Amino acid sequence: MPYGSRLAATMTRRLGRPCVYTPSARLALYLALRRWCRPGARVLMSPVNDDVILFVVLAAGLRPVQAPVSVQDGNIDVSAVPESTWRNVDAVLTTNLYGIPDRVVELRRRCEELGIPLFEDAAHAIGTHVAGQPIGTFGKAAVFSLSKHVAGMAGGFLAVEDERTRRELELLRDDLLVPGRLREDLATTLRPLARSAARGLHLVHPVWRTMQRLGLLERDAFRMDLHALRLAASAREAPSLEAYEPWVRVDLHGFRARHGTLVRGQLALRMARLDEDLARRRAGVSLLSDTAWATPALRDRAAHDGPHALFRVPLLVHDRDALVERLVNHDVVTGYIYDPPLDDYAGAEFVEPSPDPKAARWFAAHVLPADPLLARRIIKAFAREQVAGAHPWAAAVGRPGE
Repeated sequence: MPYGSRLAATMTRRLGRPCVYTPSARLALYLALRRWCRPGARVLMSPVNDDVILFVVLAAGLRPVQAPVSVQDGNIDVSAVPESTWRNVDAVLTTNLYGIPDRVVELRRRCEELGIPLFEDAAHAIGTHVAGQPIGTFGKAAVFSLSKHVAGMAGGFLAVEDERTRRELELLRDDLLVPGRLREDLATTLRPLARSAARGLHLVHPVWRTMQRLGLLERDAFRMDLHALRLAASAREAPSLEAYEPWVRVDLHGFRARHGTLVRGQLALRMARLDEDLARRRAGVSLLSDTAWATPALRDRAAHDGPHALFRVPLLVHDRDALVERLVNHDVVTGYIYDPPLDDYAGAEFVEPSPDPKAARWFAAHVLPADPLLARRIIKAFAREQVAGAHPWAAAVGRPGE
């Protein structure tokens, strides 16, 4: 029986597409890029994205092309991508940032016209639909992360169009897996429980501050250190996951470890509660969408379609960086901030910069991703901190100080 086949079957039933189980979404994305893209291919993607995703694209031997984004949600603004760019890209990678769906119908149409693959990064978007169709069923392949919605600290899926491709990718996956260890499996299993206990006992603040003081956090800032000279040297070996492992493994060292039954059993239990989790997220999104900090697009979506089961709710605020520090005092640790945009972070040596970076810079500097499962705590903390909302229209007119 193929590795992780029971978990894959569960996701296949849910999504309606054949799925391959992987230890992480980042490994799933690497598999997809290697399967459908030749080395040197150019991949259009949003610059408001996790730096790990950038390094996965580079590890696959590809050239990341940064797209203009919507100031409303940080996803690709299809209409703002120049025709010259469309004519020179070989694939498109969505983000579905925080679970807000990309303009996937338009992106699929453009990809079909150009005869290029569309890859969906659905790590934030389990349970998200567009026109009644689940995210993850529009493109050539889609990747999902169990580290996100079920807080499993491991596990992912690669969804594809047919069984033959699924079997091919299982073989490629098996070649990339490394042996797991019982000690690491135990840590992966216990870490979510410890995090839940710390939250329930209101120990988030002292635990987080202690980790900061002891230097136990892998990132000192929102982005990891680029190490440009080492990164440039690694390009000579691409495509190669091993050459880029120092960057791809950050925050998830077991991203390609062959986890045993202990980890997979925990993930199966957590997946069984996924619909309950999504319902709780919708309730939190409903509360946060009705605040002054929610984007107009988020409020419009909630009013028109009802609340989505978002992984994080994008709130737009002034003095975001200082607020992130103050929120720790309220037992709220904010993650998943992708600032600066990837073209500013990596530079033209490693990515093709966006032709219009203004919206990405503004959005990345003002967005605060709020966990909908902590909606009431966050609203209370924002009220106490007297948080001022920021407005997307300010970016369009270039208002000073915005």
